[in-house]
Amino acid sequence: MLSSKDVMPFALNLLRWLGLLVPLALVVGSSCALFLWMLEWVTHYRFVHPAILYGLPFAGVAVALAYYWWGGRAGGGNNLILDEIHNPSEGVPLRMAPFVFIGTVISHLFGASVGREGTAVQIGGSLASSFAKFFQLDKRNTSILLTAGVASGLGAVYGTPITGAVFGLEVLTLGALDYSALLPVAVASIIADWTCHQWGIHHAVYPVTFKGLASPGQIPFHVDAILWAKVAVAAVMFGFASRAFAEGVYRLGPVIKKICPTPWLQPAIGGIATILLVWLLGTRDYLGLGVVAPEAGGASIINFFSTAHYDWSWLLKLVFTVIALATGYKGGEVTPLFFVGAGLGNALAPVLGVPTDLLAAVGMVAVFGGAVNTPLACTIMGVELFGGTNIVYYATGCFVAYLCSGHTGIYLSQKVGVPKIWRPDFVPDIALRRTREGVWKEEDQL
Repeated sequence: MLSSKDVMPFALNLLRWLGLLVPLALVVGSSCALFLWMLEWVTHYRFVHPAILYGLPFAGVAVALAYYWWGGRAGGGNNLILDEIHNPSEGVPLRMAPFVFIGTVISHLFGASVGREGTAVQIGGSLASSFAKFFQLDKRNTSILLTAGVASGLGAVYGTPITGAVFGLEVLTLGALDYSALLPVAVASIIADWTCHQWGIHHAVYPVTFKGLASPGQIPFHVDAILWAKVAVAAVMFGFASRAFAEGVYRLGPVIKKICPTPWLQPAIGGIATILLVWLLGTRDYLGLGVVAPEAGGASIINFFSTAHYDWSWLLKLVFTVIALATGYKGGEVTPLFFVGAGLGNALAPVLGVPTDLLAAVGMVAVFGGAVNTPLACTIMGVELFGGTNIVYYATGCFVAYLCSGHTGIYLSQKVGVPKIWRPDFVPDIALRRTREGVWKEEDQL
């Protein structure tokens, strides 16, 4: 218990943190609300004016030129934010927020297959860094505030505040959580999500009707053994899909750089490739977020929860998104990962004899969890998005996919606190980018 002499310092510290977190969360939540409103507007405009796709290469080059001339360190994106959380130094430039906001809106307007999570995280991280500089916080408190910024951005943009809080802690280091930052991070994420809702923003509703409980008159139990085993089998595939997504981006990127060494011209390659793929496939289903389809019955995250089946849509979305991200289009990875996961679950459901809506839901959070190495946060996301009845299946999908995705991910600045499979030569806190190169301790670089 706190002694009487400790009460006043504790109260002052609490008020100080509230004075930092509340305005930060209000600004981040409001920024995410404006961002989501803009995405909805430009998506509708693109649906009504499909010919705007032909401007994608030019739009990509324009955004890349802006980053090339004026972006500076803002081009470091999410990995820069993670680096600053691990070791605060120069800080995250405030210009990152407007740059990524405008760049992502332009990407979606013209049809690039990108997401929105990266934008929200960068808005939250850059604003938090500016707050930390203004109030002259030390390194430890700067790290906590940056983590709160990341959490508030993700929590607000998806309407999942508890997921945002756990994600902010879990994404930093594989296998390790710093619970000392849990309360401020949770406060920021919850307030940011509340603020976003107060602006009238509504998030997509995913129709999961399957309820894994006993029928009337039977003894209630929350899992069916055979169904559980089938979900675990599917989760192996979800993990491989996570790995394919992450590896695809980081392997294609260097190839693009060899073909076109000029960085601001690289989006033109991705734009032209996207147009050619649309011509070849005869569909616009794989442009933009993919939450809803431009035409009734098309491939989309919402439609993957229906009884209709889409065998290869998940793979096509993966290809579209890898091309867009590897060539420099701004946005995020998570909503396309939702599409890949829900689409793969939809494709596997009839093969495994699993309810389509259940496996689409499991795949949606599991592929995300495997690609960002956050199985706990993504299990909670399953509960926040779909309800808690099927939590055993969500957890199974996320945990198995996490193991099967290997030591890769979309954020290479993550640290490895505990490897997924133990190695005697492992030294904690090596960056994920090094483990992808086969390096497990710094001495291996010598």
